Amino acid sequence: MGMDSYIFLLILTFLLKPGNASIHVYNKESFNEVGNSYLLSGGSEGISTSSHSRSFVRFDNITFRRPKSAAKSRGLIQVVLFEAADRNNIGGSAYGGQRSICCTSDLSKLQGCKQGEVIRIPSANDLNWPIILKLHFSRNSLSTSMKNHEEISISKTGMYNLFFIACDPKLKGVVMSGKTVWKNSDGYLPGRMAPLMRFYVFMSLVYLLLAVIWFTQYIRFRKDILQLQHCISAVVGLGLFQMILWYFEYANFNSTGMRPVVLTTWVVTVGAVRKTIARLLVLCVSMGYGVVRPTLGGLTSKVLLLGITYFLASELLDITEYVGTINDLSGRARLFLVLPDALLDAFLILWIFTALSKTLEQLQVKRSAVKLDIYRKFSNALAAVVFASVAWIAYELYFKATDPFSERWQSAWIITAFWDILAFALLCVICYLWAPSQSSQRYAYSEELGEEFDEEEAQSLTREKPDGDISLVEKKEKSVGGTRVLDEDGEAEEDKRE
Repeated sequence: MGMDSYIFLLILTFLLKPGNASIHVYNKESFNEVGNSYLLSGGSEGISTSSHSRSFVRFDNITFRRPKSAAKSRGLIQVVLFEAADRNNIGGSAYGGQRSICCTSDLSKLQGCKQGEVIRIPSANDLNWPIILKLHFSRNSLSTSMKNHEEISISKTGMYNLFFIACDPKLKGVVMSGKTVWKNSDGYLPGRMAPLMRFYVFMSLVYLLLAVIWFTQYIRFRKDILQLQHCISAVVGLGLFQMILWYFEYANFNSTGMRPVVLTTWVVTVGAVRKTIARLLVLCVSMGYGVVRPTLGGLTSKVLLLGITYFLASELLDITEYVGTINDLSGRARLFLVLPDALLDAFLILWIFTALSKTLEQLQVKRSAVKLDIYRKFSNALAAVVFASVAWIAYELYFKATDPFSERWQSAWIITAFWDILAFALLCVICYLWAPSQSSQRYAYSEELGEEFDEEEAQSLTREKPDGDISLVEKKEKSVGGTRVLDEDGEAEEDKRE
């Protein structure tokens, strides 16, 4: 395929609007001028087929309205449905020139197509595909409609694209209203989203298992709970709640073909809250909150400001992506929404590792071996998560760059699922390291002598004499009868308890 053909197909792909619902609604949608044609994308979805249930695309109340200037002619609208693998079977070029969708006088001589209509080359797998339905305007009529509830049966699993095309230049300005219904063998959920419904069942179960283990310990040792463990409990609860909501949202989508705005907005809002609290939790842990410092001090306002900003950026992006249709936006508009979220994540990672480095230094200086061991394990886990994130972003870019026509739609769900799995893995590590226990307060910040040294390491204090000798200043040995004290000369004194 030549470069012109490839660019032409990429333009078509850009105009496609992969629907967020299997019922695509059109409200006076305008046609776009592409080459020598005017076209409107009706949608692009992966459709799976099976022997026990029908898969189809149905047209409901589809009506076209043209401008008054074109009322005297019989205009032609063609409905084109084709599989992504047959994308080269729509359109053609004369003498290797620019590719055209509509047949010209030169192309009619070379390819035998009918001038003024869409060029169609039969598929090698099925001569009946691509499918083209024709619809004419009556003379002096400003509107025409398709036969209501007309269906096109789908017998092969694949990625299908729908276009409404007009080759007549007089039809410039035509608009369309109505809806199309796309149904898979298992329901209305688009093929690339269907595996996510089963995935969220799995994630709900693993979050439930984590919640049962965590809250059992949380209730058992409720008298020794740290502030940090309250935050972890909130993240675990929100994570379980979010996974359950995602499942019900997808189940409703699958049964009705529509995504209710209220339900979807509620789901993405819970998700934005969970992501925000989870990121702030990691930041606070890295700062040593509750372990090497009792409060965040002057940093509290900055952390809260960052949290509010991240929540707003994440909420706006998720609402636009899941509640609206992100493909309706231009590349710059999408970048405008994605970029703040990505920059805030990068800033958070930088701040987290900077704070973690300082916390490790403090614990080394204080020789707090137990806490230092926990934070080293946490830093290793965090480094592994960041490495996995960068690697997955690179893979995601490769995946999208090598699949511009979404032919690998059946495995596209993994891109979304990976981030939920990674977030759950990091949460499990945090739950393991800071699990509620009888000795939870041992890891808490304390202003007593034990904060400077661990109990095991604070058995003796030393000081240096002017002559360079190190001598024991004081050592206390607790016993039932009393306390034995050694003075600087090594003589024992005994204090009897009354």
